[in-house]
Amino acid sequence: NQEALDKATAIREKQLAEFNAEEKDLLESISALKAAVTVLSKHHSSMLQVPRTHMLGIAATIQNVLQRHASLLSGVLTPSERRSALAFVQAPQDYFDAAPTFKQSYAPQSGEIFGILKQMQETFE
Repeated sequence: NQEALDKATAIREKQLAEFNAEEKDLLESISALKAAVTVLSKHHSSMLQVPRTHMLGIAATIQNVLQRHASLLSGVLTPSERRSALAFVQAPQDYFDAAPTFKQSYAPQSGEIFGILKQMQETFE
């Protein structure tokens, strides 16, 4: 009986450690997304004014969150939102210089990235 209890305790301790690691990871992602949203909200009307280093940091945050939490975001982001986010990650400075294609919304592309970040943040919170 003691052996079964020790096994169960070891399993629970392992589960607790996994939970704590996942919680820490999500809290870090929330913090990074909040920072990215804050930077973008300051320059939301014109993404061209965002300093290059901030733009690269936002792109890195998006890429990190998309990779680390792909399963969690799979039901949240639409395929077109995911493509937009990945396009931004690949070339953050060039993303807003590109002319919108026929299929893209008439809304500014910066608004789309801002919306995606807000959506990801809300999902994690």
